[in-house]
Amino acid sequence: MSTHPSQSKSIRAQLLRDMKSGEYADCERLPRESVLAEKLGISRTQLRDILASLEREGFITRRHGVGTIINRHVLNAQTRMDIEVEFLDMIRQSGFQPAVAYVHVSDDTADETVSRQLQIPQGTPVIRVARLCTADGRPAIYCEDVVEKSLAKGSYTIKDLKLPIFHFLQQFCGIYPYMDLTDLKPIVADEALSEIFQIQPGTPLLQMDEVDFDIDGKPVFCSREYFADGFFRHTVMRKKL
Repeated sequence: MSTHPSQSKSIRAQLLRDMKSGEYADCERLPRESVLAEKLGISRTQLRDILASLEREGFITRRHGVGTIINRHVLNAQTRMDIEVEFLDMIRQSGFQPAVAYVHVSDDTADETVSRQLQIPQGTPVIRVARLCTADGRPAIYCEDVVEKSLAKGSYTIKDLKLPIFHFLQQFCGIYPYMDLTDLKPIVADEALSEIFQIQPGTPLLQMDEVDFDIDGKPVFCSREYFADGFFRHTVMRKKL
């Protein structure tokens, strides 16, 4: 029995939902692997791969002779900064109704910061995608994604760029980000950000500068993200190794 990666991702998401609010919401442990694999319609090997990913992210703990323990304190964390989550899902998980207020796409060239992050010469043509997401109609996340223009192949439209950036990278650039490094710092809104977020200049914001790398360690795109105060409780899980 083989499982397509998208099917494994779907089954993994289903299992997370079942632990949070579904069949296993009131359980301390998941069923035995043989029982769970049969219920999910996958092999035990495939199930173990899924359970291994859930354990790496702290949602479960597998202990010999005890079983698979559900870690509710981790499941109940609203926003995990150590797990890549699309913005609309992040807003939804925080209890708000998400929407995309606008997406602006422009041709640009790499400045000093982008040149350093993507390891390309200054002046290299890039695509810059600015996106504003709202929570219950209020500006919550503003993001500017940058990708080298020469990486984009085929005919794409503004509709393609309105989807989450990872869809565009995979479909039109053949890029599958493997990991990212993100710098975080608190800032205060300048005139431009105060207009975007409809807040007073000097209002606190959280800024994240992210660089994504492919499996070979090559930087493939960078992003600057701003998060408004009052919407998210950012949590980081750190395991003792």
